[in-house]
Amino acid sequence: MSEGKSLACGERILAFLKRTKAMKTIIAVAASALISVSIAFAEEPGPKVSRQDEVARTGASVMPFDLTRTKHFFDDTPSGGVETITADDKSDAQQIALIQSHLAVEAKRFGNGDFSDPAKIHGQDMPGLAELTRAGKKLQVRYEKLPAGASLTYASHDPTVAKAIHAWFAAQRSDHAAHSHMHQ
Repeated sequence: MSEGKSLACGERILAFLKRTKAMKTIIAVAASALISVSIAFAEEPGPKVSRQDEVARTGASVMPFDLTRTKHFFDDTPSGGVETITADDKSDAQQIALIQSHLAVEAKRFGNGDFSDPAKIHGQDMPGLAELTRAGKKLQVRYEKLPAGASLTYASHDPTVAKAIHAWFAAQRSDHAAHSHMHQ
């Protein structure tokens, strides 16, 4: 190979190396910018899900009836409280049957200290839940079938258990918001 051809080849190699180095710098800068943008979007909070929306979502996996087609009442009494669930449409036989069957099962569970369904919906640290789980025979739970749904009456002669029921009901009213009410 002649000296001229060798020099031209060397210049081409040198030019290629410079372009490659420049290309590596461009790629590094672009990658850095892309990472910065990704981090910024990852840290930017998305739309917040409200506590009530989350409870409605998890509640749908535990309660077989439609929350949007029913009303929940949590009324305190001196010895505990009454939970009542009714269908909005008093002729909605499907919702009424679902309410009645669900509350009949829950009455047995709750009477045995099994509050796992509410814990799935509201969390293990729900006010009153730990005390109710440990109440044993101090807590009585009575199921009653109603024309448009059903009710559970929670009662105790132990003031600590009655107070736990009141705390549990208050948390339910808060968490269920639009679906929860108190009789006036």
